[in-house]
Amino acid sequence: MLSRKHDSDQMSFYSTFEEQLNHKHSLYILANQVRWQIFEEAFGKHYSQTWGAPAKPIRLMVGLLILKHLRNLSDESVVGQWVENAYYQYFCGEKVFAAKEPCVPTELVEFRKRIGEEGIELILQKSIHINGKDAQDKDGLIDTTVQEKNITFPTDTKLHKKIIKRCKEIVSKENIELRQSYTKTVKKLSMEQRFRHHPKNYKKAVKADRRIKTIAGRLVRDLERKLPPSTKYQTDLELFKKVLMQKRHDTQKIYSLHEPHVQCISKGKEHKKYEFGSKVSIINTKDTGVIIGAINITKNDYDAHTLLPAIEQQQRLTGHVLKNEIVDRGYRGIKNVLGTNILIPNSVKAKTTYQKNKLRKAFRRRASIEPRIGHIKSDHRLSRNFYKEMVDDNINVMLAAAAMNFKRMMNKWKQQRFIFVDSLSKLLIEFFSLNIYFKKLLVRKITF
Repeated sequence: MLSRKHDSDQMSFYSTFEEQLNHKHSLYILANQVRWQIFEEAFGKHYSQTWGAPAKPIRLMVGLLILKHLRNLSDESVVGQWVENAYYQYFCGEKVFAAKEPCVPTELVEFRKRIGEEGIELILQKSIHINGKDAQDKDGLIDTTVQEKNITFPTDTKLHKKIIKRCKEIVSKENIELRQSYTKTVKKLSMEQRFRHHPKNYKKAVKADRRIKTIAGRLVRDLERKLPPSTKYQTDLELFKKVLMQKRHDTQKIYSLHEPHVQCISKGKEHKKYEFGSKVSIINTKDTGVIIGAINITKNDYDAHTLLPAIEQQQRLTGHVLKNEIVDRGYRGIKNVLGTNILIPNSVKAKTTYQKNKLRKAFRRRASIEPRIGHIKSDHRLSRNFYKEMVDDNINVMLAAAAMNFKRMMNKWKQQRFIFVDSLSKLLIEFFSLNIYFKKLLVRKITF
């Protein structure tokens, strides 16, 4: 149920909470620039008007989601720091400084599920609109990257051990008696798997790998026999069998039991040959650097095949069609998508030297999207995705992009403030220097 509205016009004895803050702080300015009423109207439909416990204010939950990715914090950290930070509280709509936590961290999980991808896309859209004319560039830059999932580096032996562990958990929950638990055997085999790169231990380690795989298969088959056909663990058992059947060079392999949709993606990096997660497409304005599109690609598609969903999202968010999209050679094969020209190096034949130089500058400018992607990863939680399931992958991408856009405007306001202070100081220096000059002239006239 929606929360009741409280009287927020009541003043404290000395001054209001708003008057105690620095009005030039970037978070204070951002809080007054965002149109919070749009989120309340859009997300109010997800709440009941008649029954249920009163929910947390929508502005509070949206503000916490933005702050989380803006400051690169976890759910627990952003809730904990909210109590200590007055600007966080003002950004989330508080009128009086609060001394207790605003919500339980798991409520952020429920709120993300409640508003879904549609609601997160609205937050991204408003982050684009807050950049004003800077987001209306006629040309764009596009590139793909990988957001890694929060999983360990996958090996067959790790997966087989996890299958054994999960089977024992099911046994303890359902009170099933196994033919053999293999607890001591698995512990002994794990010790034999160590130091496998030593020539004397390699054969013993490989033999232990095969033995652990055999034990995992036995436990799965034993559970299949003793559980009813319509059991709730049927999908888990099917997943276990698929992992046990897959081989090294198979396609569509499973790399994690709790995240089975994870893809193995190779981007040709020297320091990291393979990355395990999902592909992400980022669209950036050519001259201003505003992110006008960020979407998660569910499959490990060829880069050119990611253009259609990415440009569809960009046109949905901005409401206008870009004239050109400048890409690298990984997008070969497509020249036009939904009215937008795709410019690839060495594929466009220019007639004049002026056009050649213009295209050369545009292709050089394309490289500016690379550091921007690096900042999204390092500063706004795109480097490692801690959200679960495929739907939350897209949520993480859009929230990171929205945080990047908000951060851009905050930096711009800071820069404008410093420029104003510098210009004011220069004017004051000139004024005092002129004042001293005129005083000297007056002294000379008096002496003469």
